[in-house]
Order: sequence, then C-alpha cells, then structure tokens
Amino acid sequence: MGGGKQSPRQKMIGMMYLVLTAMLALNVSKDAVEAFKKVDHGLTRIIANYTKKNDLIYQEFERAAAENPARAGALRDSAFEVRQRANEVFDFIQDLKIEIINATEGEGNLAVNGREVIIDNVKKIAENNTPSQILIGANADGRAFAMRQLLNEYREFLIGKVDGRNPIVEEAITDIINTSDHRRFDGEMIPWPQHTFQTLPLVAVICILSEYQVNVRNAETEVINFLFDQIDAAAFRFNRLMPIVIATSDHVTVGSDYEARVFISAVDTTQHPIITVDGNQLPIDEAGRGIYRIRATSVGTRRWGGVITLRAPDGSDRNFPFESQFTVSEPSLIVSPTAMNVMYAGIPNPIDVSVPGVTQDRITVRVENGRLSTERVRNPSGQAFPGAWTVIPEAAGRNVRVFVTADAPGGRMQFPPYEFRVKNVPDPVATFAQRTSGTVPRATAAAQAGVFAIMPDFDFELTYQVTGFSILFSDRGSDYEERSNSHLLTAAQRDLIGRLVRGNNLIIKDIRAQGPDGRSIDLSPIILRID
Repeated sequence: MGGGKQSPRQKMIGMMYLVLTAMLALNVSKDAVEAFKKVDHGLTRIIANYTKKNDLIYQEFERAAAENPARAGALRDSAFEVRQRANEVFDFIQDLKIEIINATEGEGNLAVNGREVIIDNVKKIAENNTPSQILIGANADGRAFAMRQLLNEYREFLIGKVDGRNPIVEEAITDIINTSDHRRFDGEMIPWPQHTFQTLPLVAVICILSEYQVNVRNAETEVINFLFDQIDAAAFRFNRLMPIVIATSDHVTVGSDYEARVFISAVDTTQHPIITVDGNQLPIDEAGRGIYRIRATSVGTRRWGGVITLRAPDGSDRNFPFESQFTVSEPSLIVSPTAMNVMYAGIPNPIDVSVPGVTQDRITVRVENGRLSTERVRNPSGQAFPGAWTVIPEAAGRNVRVFVTADAPGGRMQFPPYEFRVKNVPDPVATFAQRTSGTVPRATAAAQAGVFAIMPDFDFELTYQVTGFSILFSDRGSDYEERSNSHLLTAAQRDLIGRLVRGNNLIIKDIRAQGPDGRSIDLSPIILRID
C-alpha cells in the first residue's frame, strides 16, 4: 500500500484492492463485497496460522532456556519482548476494527462478538464516511496517524533486535511493515493514511486492517526465528576462561603412573595454549590439552600445579594459574567404569576390573541387580572400550553392586562391593537434514530420506530408530499434514516438501523413537525455515 519496496504478496493484495474498489465504483457492489469478504477470511486464517507457528517457536525458547539458561535465557527474554510488542500493535488494530464497526453499525450489532470481528455480519458494508472520519479525521488527525506511528515504532524495535547481524531479515522487516507515503503519477505525494484508507467502504477498510495484522505477525515470525537461530550461534562465544584439570585417576598405587589432562574450558581452534608445570612446558595433544605424567614413588598426597598461557584477542598473553593433587596408596582393588561414573539400564556398560599383581584369569566378578556380559561396547567413533566385562543393569533407580574376588599370591582376597547408580538411557535428538532447528536449503530438504535420531553427547554407540513422525506445512491459509509410520518420508510427505518455497516453515512433529533398551519415547519437534 506504500511507495516503498513491496513483496510479491503485498503487490498482489494491493492490486486486488484497486480492482475491488473499482468494482464498487462501477456499482458491481455485491460481487465486490463478497470478494472483499473472501480476502478477509483468508487473511484471518493466515493470522491464525502465524499465531500457531509463533507459539511453537516460543515453546522451543522455553525448552532451550530451561536446558541451558546461560546460553538461551537472554534470547528467550528478548523473544518474549517481541511477542509483547507484536500483541500491542495487533490489539491496537483490532480495537480500530471494533471501533469503526460499532460507530457504523451501532452498539449491539452482530458483527462484533467480544474481541472477534465477524465480517459476514456487517450490514453497512459500503459505508465510507464513518471509516474515513475515524481514520483520517476532518483535520488529518484521525486514528490512522497513530496507527502509522505505532507501526513505525514497531518496525524500528524489530530492526533493533536484529541489530545489524542479518541485513536480509532487516530488509524483510522494512518491506513487511511499510508505511511510506505514495507518489501519484503527477508527482504529488499522498500521505500513507489518506492513500490507504481515504473514502474506502467499510468492508475494504476492515480487509486492509486485517492485512496489516498479518504483516505484524509476519514480522514477528521473522525476528523470533532470527533470535532462535542465535542460540546455536551464541554457543561458540565465551566471556570467561577457566583452567580445567582432569586426571585419569586421582588415586594411584606405588609403581604406577599418574596422568592428567590440563586444558582451557573454552577452546580456540586457531591456537593452542602453553602449559607450564615446575618450569617445564607440557606436551599438547590434538585437542589443545596438556599431558602431565609423573611416576608415583611413595605413599601420600602429591600437590602440583602450574600456569596456562593463552593469547588474547588483543595480542596480549593471559596467564591462568591452576592447582591439583592426587593420592598415592599401596596396591588395592580397582573397579572403574571405563566410560562414565554411572550405569545405564537395559544396555551393556563396560567396566574395567583389575587387581595389581593379579592376572585377569584369576579375578572373579559377580553382579547384584544386573547381569554380566562379555559383549564389547564401542564409543561413537567405533572404538571398543577396554575391559573384559560389561554390566547390564536391570532397571533405573536400583544401584548395581559389583563383587570381586581374586586368587592373589598371598591367598584368596574378597573385596568390599562397589556400587554404581543406574539411570535410564538419555533421550536422543531428532534430526532432519542433520539439523534440529534453523534454516535449510529447499534442495537439501527435498533430497532427504527421512528423520533420524542421534545421541550427540553420549559416550556409547547407541542406535535409536525413529518409528513415526508427521510433516506439517501451511500454504495460502491452509494446513497440510502427512504421517509416516517409519523413519522414512512417505510419497505424500515428499510432495508437501516439494511445495515449500523460501521463507516457509517446515515443522516435523509427533516424532516417536525406540531405543536399544526397548523404550518408546517422544522426541522434540523440528522447526526449520526454508532458505
């Protein structure tokens, strides 16, 4: 409706208004009115769809902030500020609709039901004086001028949320919330309120106000999608450096080695730190961690420490002192999980059982609240964990007890039992095109075979099988949904994906998966924006 750059959809709607207004001028009033009503019905459906999609995104903000408040909390708060401002502008326009209809139709009319406007119940559809009086006013001081100011402030608020980090989103917001004055063919500039609403019939005014409500929700979607994408982008930034010391064990025996990894918790892949202990620089592994190794020669507590030096962005060197300690004792039984400090129910958990001075064939292991297995367990890279035994706990919530006896040179030794907490296997993450959120090229989406479940932060190599999911896609005011009862896309789902265009949201929901422990679980939905 303005003189600035417009999207194809806005141009189409603007042309439709011109055609329908011309039809009214030609006294084809019934057909024109019905056409305006159909347009308003379509816009109302679009508003409902945007609201539903935005609510899903806000739910994802809540989930992300609950899982990681430090990374997603501020972005969640910022998104909720967008929702509040969008609702304020949307409600202002809705109040205008109600005010205009009540002033035209009279109080108690059937076209207003609470906060809802029922366009089919408007009687004085061709009235054009009252809408102009309210919106333009006799002295060009009508409500449309306040609406324009509110839209402009809303647009600048949204652009401020993007803050120059995505020019494409900022350009889209400028195009969507456009209140520019109109230049006539003779060069005269017509203010946006007069050009948009002057002398138009009631039904056309209501339709135009609905379009601006669509624009408010559309711009809201652009910004909250951008903010949600920043959750992952922000994960690579850090504002605090902390030295970390992780030892293979903090308790060793005489004659064995003590080994520890020393590293900075926030890693910069472009440089490795310099780690110094007792004046000697430690060797660095491929992950930038220093390796400290010293032979334990006597019983007792050994304290050690050093300095981690890292080059700062300004070129200066920053030093981070650290301290640690380990205990040396006489040889005794050692039972330790080789991958974690807990066990998981229903799957093999590797354990390494050793008694210094005693060979493995002279060690006997018994398990309570679980069973032993010789099945090898591998990490996500396919490498088998060390250890001759694996334990399969019966159920979460009941501790597993490991009993060990050894035929030592001095006689048979019975050691106190070791207990391990038992948890359920953590839920996997559903992915489509190797993504859980954000954007995806249309060609990439169309080339996918299905939906998969992965364990991104789990030490064992586990396979989860997706057993079903739904594809949801909205187009031209209608929702389309197709279900698959496996992890593969159905032909109907592929057809929906093939209809996606840039800017559409692809929602994959109702995702079910089954794990190696036999449990069937629901996975979080995937919301992707087509790029």
